[in-house]
Amino acid sequence: MGLRKEFLLLLILVVSWSNADARSLVTFDVTVSPVVVEAPRHENKISEAVLRDDQLCAMCENFTAQAAYFLGENKTQTEIIETLHQACSQLQPFEQQCILLVDYYASLFFGEITNIRPEEFCTKVNLCEKMVAVNLQKSEETCTLCHRVVAEITTKLKDPDAEFEIVKMLMKECNKMDHYGQECKKLVFRYVPLILVNGEKFLETTDVCASIHACEASQENVVGTGLLVETSFE
Repeated sequence: MGLRKEFLLLLILVVSWSNADARSLVTFDVTVSPVVVEAPRHENKISEAVLRDDQLCAMCENFTAQAAYFLGENKTQTEIIETLHQACSQLQPFEQQCILLVDYYASLFFGEITNIRPEEFCTKVNLCEKMVAVNLQKSEETCTLCHRVVAEITTKLKDPDAEFEIVKMLMKECNKMDHYGQECKKLVFRYVPLILVNGEKFLETTDVCASIHACEASQENVVGTGLLVETSFE
């Protein structure tokens, strides 16, 4: 493979490492074949957006694997370093300093490239998402269990002792921040109670069990209200 194509692969990695949301940078059609998932008839079809996400993820992992392979070859690394040295010669009177920087950081960069894992890298740049597939049967037992769990969480959020334990745990973490410990503690005292209250209100006003399809609409009308006020269980 020529040096031009290798630099293209290098550019793909460098741009991806910029910590920007990579999804906002993609404006072209992807030709990678989507993964076909067979679903039961009662399930909704996979949307075009989800298919596009699968294509972007597959493309990212494919290109990342290729880039890591070619950039890991000694011949490729030598050609890249030589090209950067030539660029340094145009930076008079800082040519030597430039060459030293190239030699130092190039070795670190290539070392990181050889250890890169396409799946983790593409997840980090938001082209692949970690998703947990949950196959819940919409039975009365599942709906009841869901409401019991929501009721338990809501009860815990109302418990002052639970709030104290959360604050205590976060304060211990703040103590590990040498120069920002006090600022961290101020943030904990100021925002944690608000977050917990908002979480409680969210669970009380949002139909969580219907949102995750653990309950049918008809079941929701029957069991929803009663179980949300149920006391905690062991």
